[in-house]
Amino acid sequence: MSQKPVSRYVDFSKLDKTIHEKARLSIMTLLAAKAEWSFQDLKSELDMSDGNLITHLRALYNSGYVSMTKDVEKRPQTKYALTGVGRLAFEEYLEIIEQILRMSKS
Repeated sequence: MSQKPVSRYVDFSKLDKTIHEKARLSIMTLLAAKAEWSFQDLKSELDMSDGNLITHLRALYNSGYVSMTKDVEKRPQTKYALTGVGRLAFEEYLEIIEQILRMSKS
């Protein structure tokens, strides 16, 4: 029995364009690995400017992938975390990437 072409198994149109951008993929990866990150910690870890980081965080926030909380107890600090929707979108994104990797190895 012959196999179907592997490309039929990967629907490239399902790659989430919001996540697929390099900086946003980096942010999503960090947020998936740790429950919450402060803006300053993300900035330091990713070596991004304030403006660049906030632009990408805003895109993720507007997509519903990231939540934002402002903590003013000790010092003003904004913290970010994945939402349930964001975690699901990231998992689906990773599944497609895994399909692509499997396809490239076969």
